Amino acid sequence: MAKGGKTGGGKWRVATRLVLAGRDPFAFEGFVNTPIYRGSTVLSPTVAQFVGRTGRYQYGRRGTPTTDALADAIGSLEGGAGVVLTPSGLSAITVALLSLVKSGDQILVTDSIYYPTRHFCDTALKRLGVETIYYDPLIGAGIADLFRPNTTAVFLEAPGSLTFEVQDVPAIAKVAHARGAAVLMDNTWATPVFFRPHEHGVDLSIQAGTKYLGGHADANIGTLSATEAYWPRLKETHGSLGICAGPEDVFLSLRGLRTLGVRLERHMQSGLKVARWLQTRPEVQRVLHPALQGDPGHAIWKRDFSGACGLFSFVLKPNAQAAVASFIEGLELFGIGASWGGYESLAIPFDCSKMRTATKWNPGGPCVRLHVGLEDPDDLIADLERGLARLAST
Repeated sequence: MAKGGKTGGGKWRVATRLVLAGRDPFAFEGFVNTPIYRGSTVLSPTVAQFVGRTGRYQYGRRGTPTTDALADAIGSLEGGAGVVLTPSGLSAITVALLSLVKSGDQILVTDSIYYPTRHFCDTALKRLGVETIYYDPLIGAGIADLFRPNTTAVFLEAPGSLTFEVQDVPAIAKVAHARGAAVLMDNTWATPVFFRPHEHGVDLSIQAGTKYLGGHADANIGTLSATEAYWPRLKETHGSLGICAGPEDVFLSLRGLRTLGVRLERHMQSGLKVARWLQTRPEVQRVLHPALQGDPGHAIWKRDFSGACGLFSFVLKPNAQAAVASFIEGLELFGIGASWGGYESLAIPFDCSKMRTATKWNPGGPCVRLHVGLEDPDDLIADLERGLARLAST
């Protein structure tokens, strides 16, 4: 965990901070990348230092130069008071929630939330005596009607997982803060490169760094940034739970961070090209991508976000499940996989109608989520075109 950052402060633009942040080469004999520190035991030179815990490091689980480098870098991007690292995005979510709630509390969670978050709320938090109320992601300031005296937190994800609704984050945060509630946000889709949650009223900003931060489908990590008011609680909960990220995953995330800006730009441009092409196809009812003009969330996205990634969904016209499976399984350049954010393109079918409780999901046809990777977009379009022809002939 780390508070503040060594380099890459606010005077630099994002692309420069991605290169500089968390680096201190001359602390490591001039090597530009912080080495991987693997270890549990940290020796103290004196009893006084050991007993007083006055050394920079006391135990590997509580931080190493490698983890500090990544936490400092993320802190530079997020602009919060401190950052902790976790072994996965889901663990970052659970640590964030556990730092805020107690038995008897109620929390408000967007109905479009990442499903494992919903599962945690409906199982572990429920057993702890915490009630979860799901809300329409498009509710905006109307969320005020859902607050009770015991409402302690609001959990947002924008755009929504799978269905890509864009929430009015500042409006919801304003209502929550007026009632003394904390605001959490899963910002994995945009990353702090394209959306800075703390600047929009979010108290705890969460990333599944497994996705774009790592960027190569070979690391699992979560990051959590807190404002000054919530940093002590987050730091204490993180330490009490014994959470720590693996050193190799931290190193891979640091390496991925250096190219995050250029990769996101390519993902965005290729994703938009594929999405616009899909809009022209007769087999497609609609494309769910907030950066497209005409998307219901486009105005808020354009107001609050500075970019988009390569993840979006589309709704096909009514078709048999077997035909949709044939469409996806025959794609040569799109793998079938649950994660995203790596260099490779992915395609999965989904149906979230049974997940929703506050809203109805009835799109009128089968749904497919795409992650557009770093392949040539024209090749991806050709692959999809062959797939749609296969869909029509099945």
